[in-house]
Amino acid sequence: MKIVVGCDHGALALKESVKKVLAELGMEIDDVGTYTEDSVDYPDIAEKVCGKVVSGEAERGVVLCGTGIGISIAANKIKGIRCALCSETYSARMARAHNDANVLALGGRVLGPELAGDIVRTFFTQGFEGGRHERRVGKIMALENK
Repeated sequence: MKIVVGCDHGALALKESVKKVLAELGMEIDDVGTYTEDSVDYPDIAEKVCGKVVSGEAERGVVLCGTGIGISIAANKIKGIRCALCSETYSARMARAHNDANVLALGGRVLGPELAGDIVRTFFTQGFEGGRHERRVGKIMALENK
């Protein structure tokens, strides 16, 4: 599975930790930046990551900023994206199982590498349950056209 990752300056260290976990899971990783601690705007990173997910260049994505809030809001403005900000594993599991989330958001200043690794492992190993959740995901996606 190809995964695109991107972060702003507030989550550079956590992005590097997440990339190691993704590699352990056998994922192909496309890192779209940032690569330094110089200030960058998280909406620009969200657009890069989500553009690759929507176009099919990557199957899923991971976006990171200081809290994960701003970049998750930006990601969810992009048609076709279902981004879930997760700070523990239960939400990561449900984001995939019930919401078929295609992008995971994490906060570099609020999560340590161990917990973030557990969240990433959960998100990328949990499948979508479908069934009644398929209808609900369809309704979520239909909201983009209103």
